[in-house]
Amino acid sequence: MKLKRKLRKIIKQIVSVTFILIGVFLLLSFLTFEKQGDFNITQSPSTLISEEVRSYKPLIETYAKKYDVEDYVDVLQAMMMQESGGRGDDPMQSSESYCGKIGCIKDPEISIKQGVYYFAQTLEDANGDLELAIQSYNFGRGFIEYVHAESESYSQDIAIAFSQEMYENAADPSVYTCKREEAKQFDACYGDIYYVRSVMQYKDVLAPE
Repeated sequence: MKLKRKLRKIIKQIVSVTFILIGVFLLLSFLTFEKQGDFNITQSPSTLISEEVRSYKPLIETYAKKYDVEDYVDVLQAMMMQESGGRGDDPMQSSESYCGKIGCIKDPEISIKQGVYYFAQTLEDANGDLELAIQSYNFGRGFIEYVHAESESYSQDIAIAFSQEMYENAADPSVYTCKREEAKQFDACYGDIYYVRSVMQYKDVLAPE
């Protein structure tokens, strides 16, 4: 009887140790996978920019030259990447600035032409403040007037304040969706409060080209 008890005790200990080892193995595997994913992004940043966006570069250059913003082709590509990844009929998501509503543009070239034109207008209104122009592409040109009245230059804080105010005063706030958890914390669900940050990250990848 004593032998059987000892055997049962040993078996229980073996089972417990086995479960612990399995748990440790799964945890280490998960952490290793996460690190490998980060490493791949760091080592191959060019993969962050889609082939669709890269293929539109000549067309972007054409209209950038037309509207005197040829020094900002990488910025415009980065904006396209943030807007759509270069996919769809309206890769610059410029329908609202073109016709006042979403989805009216059905031709990528018209989208790019309008997107480049609108960016050129925001850059001029922003007196060359690139970050202000980029955020205004997302928020609308009313943001430029807001910034000039409040602080004269772009900052993350003023982008959050503008989004909060627009969201709070919206006739129907439900039409806006907080796509980022950070925005929910601030009740800043109008537009994308981190649009500049995202665009500049893509721009940094494109800059060496």
